[in-house]
Amino acid sequence: MVRKENESILQAGCSSNLVLSIIASRWTVMVLHALQQDTKRYSDITRAIPGITQKVLTDTLRKLERNGIVERIVYPVVPPKVEYKLTDLGHTLFTTTEMLAAWAETNGHMVLQSRDLYDAQLETLTK
Repeated sequence: MVRKENESILQAGCSSNLVLSIIASRWTVMVLHALQQDTKRYSDITRAIPGITQKVLTDTLRKLERNGIVERIVYPVVPPKVEYKLTDLGHTLFTTTEMLAAWAETNGHMVLQSRDLYDAQLETLTK
């Protein structure tokens, strides 16, 4: 898909809009962080991301591979050996998601406080 001159991230079907739908998942960000430093086997990624299910990890890796963010390397050995690593494009995306992760780590407590306050106010209004 070629970028059109007047494309906007807010337009449905815009290439940047489609890309954001791929990377907006928390699991995508976590997989990128798990793969940031080196190539890993599936089981290593699973251990690095507490709470991720096999299905979600498999779907996320496939999505990232399809979109050129992750490379899947299959070695012709018995038993089969498969590894995953970030592509060059994936490394550029990691740089961006690293800022997002840092923001979440810095401000997560304020978000949780805001959520608690909102919920308490809502509970008061519904009594």
